[in-house]
Amino acid sequence: MKDAGRIPGAPRRLQLVLDADFLARIEAALAQALPDWGLDRGLRLDLLSVSENANFLARDTGLGDLVVRVHRPGYHDRDEIISELAWLDALARDQVVPAPRPVPFRDGRLIADLPDGDQMRHVVMFRYLPGQEPEPGDDLAGWFETLGAMTARLHAHARAWQRPVGFRRKVWNFNTMVGDTPLWGDWREALGLDREGHLLLARTVARLKDRLADIGTGPARFGLVHADLRLANLLVDGRDLSLIDFDDCGFCWYLYDFAAAISFIEHEPYVPELERAWVAGYRTVAELAKDEAALIPVFVMLRRVLLTAWVASHAETPTAQALGPGYTAGTLALCDTFLRG
Repeated sequence: MKDAGRIPGAPRRLQLVLDADFLARIEAALAQALPDWGLDRGLRLDLLSVSENANFLARDTGLGDLVVRVHRPGYHDRDEIISELAWLDALARDQVVPAPRPVPFRDGRLIADLPDGDQMRHVVMFRYLPGQEPEPGDDLAGWFETLGAMTARLHAHARAWQRPVGFRRKVWNFNTMVGDTPLWGDWREALGLDREGHLLLARTVARLKDRLADIGTGPARFGLVHADLRLANLLVDGRDLSLIDFDDCGFCWYLYDFAAAISFIEHEPYVPELERAWVAGYRTVAELAKDEAALIPVFVMLRRVLLTAWVASHAETPTAQALGPGYTAGTLALCDTFLRG
């Protein structure tokens, strides 16, 4: 998950974690790598976002507008990134949904390695997609119906696609999200969490563990998903919607994609309308039985606890600072409702 998207209520400006030395190093290293893509070494690079990954816009008269993504070390390895790019390429080839298309080197490679001190950073390039993040006032229900249909097409493709040998992405399950091996931090470290709140969260996590065990991870419910379809990763361009930032795609419950879509707005009163619209859109493409749709609140609660842990483990980021302990308080209110349900 990148920290570039504006959260509701945050100032309308790019939210960045800026380190001038880091940016200078990366830009200098990128200048040396640009010729591998057939680009001029002096091509201007404009920073789009930076937190865990740094994203730059490059405008080339020949190749057009491009996005260069510089990965943070230690999160995804080369095989995982190649796997993400393989799915994106397949989605483009099969015309499933509008999504970023990887741009290879002149020799066909897809990943560059940039030296950064004593470590290496992986770098990939994508075709730029136009558009703006939808706002809560922008007929979100209408866009969520479109998103539901697009998500169903993603899931259908994921089920049918013959993944290449060596395909490997992270598995998002109870343990890796809120259990013993969390990828995004420990919910017990939630900002402002007191003893009473800890007990409430612990009961919620225990309930989630039981519910998810009952739901299971069979192929009808669990497979390759985007896993981060929040508003910041949707681009509205006129009447068109594109999906970006597949950096967290992996194996998870299919219905989790709706939960991710309402990240940071789970508490808003219009969320039930968004859910109805998303389900209606999904059903225009694929079957979604009533008893299956009834499981959505489990995944919304799971995502909210996961994000609460993420905020705590990324306390230096503008998103976490804007949300602060208030996000934990909101999580506890949702926990109380969930446990009463």
